[in-house]
Amino acid sequence: MKSTRPNARRPLGLALGLALLCPLTALAQDATQITDDDRARMQQLLQDLQTLKQDYAQEVRRLRELDMQIQALQARVAGVAPPIVQRDAPQVATQTPVQAPAAAATQAAAPVADAAAPRAADGYAGTAEDAQRAQEADSRSVADVKQQSTALFNRRLTLENGISYNRYDRKQVTLNGFLALDAIFLGNIAIENVESDTLNYNFAARWGVSPRLSLNLDVPYIARKTVYQKGGAGGAAAAIAQEETDGAGLGDISASANWKLFGERGPWPETVLNVGVTAPTGREPYGIPWRVLERDEDEFIRFAVPEEQPTGNGLWSATVGLSAVKTTDPAILFGNIGYVRSFARDFDDLDNNPSTTNPGRVRLGDAYYFGAGLAFAFNERTSLSISFSDRLNARARTRYDGGDWTKLIGSDANAATMSFGVTHAMTPSATFVGVLGIGLTPDAPDFNLTVKVPYAL
Repeated sequence: MKSTRPNARRPLGLALGLALLCPLTALAQDATQITDDDRARMQQLLQDLQTLKQDYAQEVRRLRELDMQIQALQARVAGVAPPIVQRDAPQVATQTPVQAPAAAATQAAAPVADAAAPRAADGYAGTAEDAQRAQEADSRSVADVKQQSTALFNRRLTLENGISYNRYDRKQVTLNGFLALDAIFLGNIAIENVESDTLNYNFAARWGVSPRLSLNLDVPYIARKTVYQKGGAGGAAAAIAQEETDGAGLGDISASANWKLFGERGPWPETVLNVGVTAPTGREPYGIPWRVLERDEDEFIRFAVPEEQPTGNGLWSATVGLSAVKTTDPAILFGNIGYVRSFARDFDDLDNNPSTTNPGRVRLGDAYYFGAGLAFAFNERTSLSISFSDRLNARARTRYDGGDWTKLIGSDANAATMSFGVTHAMTPSATFVGVLGIGLTPDAPDFNLTVKVPYAL
């Protein structure tokens, strides 16, 4: 007799197939109902998650630094060293009640922190000095960059010695005559060349009054030498006259204050307000007699040079600006913008002619400056930086007694500079800073070289 059992299984298999097919069909229908709002919502949630990870990593870093500070203070007060815990080792039960919450939070947040930020110093310090060195190792290079670009508020007193060298070389062609047939020049041709070397020694004191306020004092000493060359002397194009003058003395002393408006948090950079004032303590350039080297037949002065070089601009000025720093490991972003206002002042003599005296009033043009840069912290002690800065000066004005204000043609300037720098922590208290600047516009120095050594007390 023929068996019918296989035919009996067909309805059962068909039923199971339909049962499995229905959920898959429902899932396919749900997938087709995903809208653009859902995708936008997903992207927003991913961005929020990334921001929270970054914030959490920064909090973990602060927690580790606080933990080290507490251990250093405890070791200093008790006179004993806290236990050493190696990386990836299990936590021991000898932690104090103050240490335990910070250590537990640090250990729990390690997976997230490793993905978003560099690891801080691992383990506990054996002595107070070890704890201090471990704390400095994590942020020393960042702190050095902040000190140069904005201000550093956690250092009580810093003394800074710096030397900078500037080199100027300007050439100007003077034509006195006219063109014949639009091609031939008839008249005198004079070529003027000015070469200037300036050496500036600057002593600065930075005092961190509070976690938000720091005060600064800069005292410069300037030595200048300028060589003047003039071609076409005596009316002969081949004749060249040359004269050299120099000058040295105290420059214009400036005092400033830095106020931290906002600390670095999340996507927002650390923002600092800078205000300062500069006093005219240097030798002003107005009224310095000039030495006449050549006159023409009509007694017109053709070539004259100042008897000495000035070391200041002779006017009071005030500065206000903003600077910002953002750390994005391993890079550090920084920028600044500001405004300089000069105040008019009377002088006994504005004329450079040694035989005459013409008193008057001088007002330098307002100046605007801005800049931005990028630094890379290669390790805990060394960082390299590249930056761009520009300063725009309006024209200066003079007014002789009883006369009207007159703008000085050629006194406006646009000085743009590209700078390359390096900072290196030589000792726990001293830092080496070297900067090479290259002038991008005719009003900027051809190049300038600066070397500074801040020493934290």
